[in-house]
Amino acid sequence: MHATLPLLQHTQFPPIRRKQLDTLQVNIGYRCNQTCVHCHVNAGPKRTEMMDRETMALIPQVLERRRLGTLDLTGGAPELHQGFRELVRDARALGTRVIDRCNLTILFEPGQEGLAEFLAAHQVEIVASLPCYSAANVDQQRGKGVFDKSIAALQRLNALGYGAEDSSLTLNLVYNPLGPVLPPAQAQLEAAYKRELAEHFGIVFNQLFTLANMPIQRFGSTLISKGQFNDYMRLLKHNYAAANLDNVMCRTLVSVDWQGFLYDCDFNQQLGLPLPGQGRPHLRDLLEDDLSAHGIRVADHCFGCTAGQGSSCGGAL
Repeated sequence: MHATLPLLQHTQFPPIRRKQLDTLQVNIGYRCNQTCVHCHVNAGPKRTEMMDRETMALIPQVLERRRLGTLDLTGGAPELHQGFRELVRDARALGTRVIDRCNLTILFEPGQEGLAEFLAAHQVEIVASLPCYSAANVDQQRGKGVFDKSIAALQRLNALGYGAEDSSLTLNLVYNPLGPVLPPAQAQLEAAYKRELAEHFGIVFNQLFTLANMPIQRFGSTLISKGQFNDYMRLLKHNYAAANLDNVMCRTLVSVDWQGFLYDCDFNQQLGLPLPGQGRPHLRDLLEDDLSAHGIRVADHCFGCTAGQGSSCGGAL
């Protein structure tokens, strides 16, 4: 796989600083039941990196000490970690909002029986990957048969109350472009998703988040192989919108890798770019420091979050 970091480090992206920390986003393991072309984590079934119990035990302590409002769980497929459900219980007992970044097909994996019911019982907010409402596009990006399983998973979640107007169970979907292009306008695409999924499959959901593909890891390597990397970077820079700077996710979020080390965002984590300063800050350090007003490490991939309508873990900015 081609390394993208050397192509990103020399940058003119403007310096930015943190606001008050509100969200702890934790990657609890890289193992996944899918291998997606756009995956910036390079996750897959053969990955073995998983957070140990000692590190995972720090998460509820940090949530309580820093009075954080949101725990955002990601992977890989975070549900494959044997401590996933215990962590969810502990966080919810503190009153913390918990987000599960779910690939949907995980609901049908062996050992995940009752997962949907567990998520509903603990009112876990689901952010589910569905890069298109077309079977051909989804299977091309995520693998053969993924679309049909994803639809079945959404229908199961709907049956539990997820996505319904009168329900407290939140179901949001995520769209990624298939190639090196910017996502379309989020509001219009959300309307199309809701229309198509309702008409053809009887599916409802709350919001659609449009995310730009980041020029790192598997997707970035593919761009280099196809000779498209420089063109994509020019596209991102040409569409830079300064107004997006105030709301980029790294201002109020800190990313934690499977070993407990801290990063400004999930993308910096995958590039191995630690928080600015000396050493490698760890999850345990958040028991003493809330990171407010700290500087944020930037590189050229940051243009992926500020191009066009903007892109963050919560969709367009």
